[in-house]
Formats: sequence, structure tokens, C-alpha cells
Amino acid sequence: MADPSSELPNIAEILGRLLQRVPESERPLLVAIAERLAAERYRGWAKRVREPDDEARLAACAGREDEIARRVESLHADAAAIQREILVRHPDLPEINRSIFADRPLEQQFAMQAQGERAGAGLWRLLAQGAGDTETRDTYLACAGLEEESAAVLDALVQRSTARGRET
Repeated sequence: MADPSSELPNIAEILGRLLQRVPESERPLLVAIAERLAAERYRGWAKRVREPDDEARLAACAGREDEIARRVESLHADAAAIQREILVRHPDLPEINRSIFADRPLEQQFAMQAQGERAGAGLWRLLAQGAGDTETRDTYLACAGLEEESAAVLDALVQRSTARGRET
């Protein structure tokens, strides 16, 4: 039997293609846009789960996504203006974000998002290596840690769901 996750879109590849669409200097702010979109996705998931603990965990993930975006945006005096311009030049970004996850079971969405969180952690570490100052480097490394926390939450949800599926 094929691994169901092998049929899922490769979030790291999609992110890589999107990053190529903007100048290197704008890439952290593009990712911050994606972080805010992910925060909204987490909030939607939190409303759909049955377990109160899961709702709280997903809400915490949403908070981490917003925190990552806030930290990255704080490094740029003109972050909001740059992000508006990115969205003007690439109005399809919200639809790409939505369509990747649309019409998939929640477990698959969690698996995809976990993959995205790990890709984000790797990206923040890569950006930290090239950071020109300590504040930026430390911010990116902190963002990587926040991404990994959310990936761990999602991995646990997927594992539990998979285990329940085997029990039935």
C-alpha cells in the first residue's frame, strides 16, 4: 500500500518556487505573509477539531505563526508597504495557499502543514546563516524553533489519527 503522504503536494518545493518570484531582499517578508495565512488556517482547524486540547494546541500554533510574522516584519521599517507590493505583484498567492489544502481530509492537511513547518524552519536557518547582523540572525533562528514546535504538534495529531485508524 502506498504511503498517503507521498501523494501530497511537496510544500517545500512550492515554497521554493514562490520565493523565486520575489527579490532575495523580499523573501523573508513573503514568508511572513505565508505565516499569517497559515495562522488563519490553524484558527480554522481549531474550530473543526473535537478535542478541546487539540483546539488549544492548534490555537497556539496560530499564535506562533503570527509571532514569526511579527518578528520578521519588525526587522523591516517598511514591512507593510513591501508586503502590499508583493501581493499587488502576485495576487495569486492567497489562492495558491488556499488551493493546496482545499478538499483534503484534515489529517492530510496537518501532514502537509507539518512538512511546511519543517521547510520553514530550514529556510529560517538558511537565512540566519546569511544574516548581516546578530539581531536578524537571532530572530531567524528563533523563528526556526517556533516552526518546529508547530510541526511537532501536527505530527502528534497525525500520529494519533493514524493510530486510531488502525484500531478501527
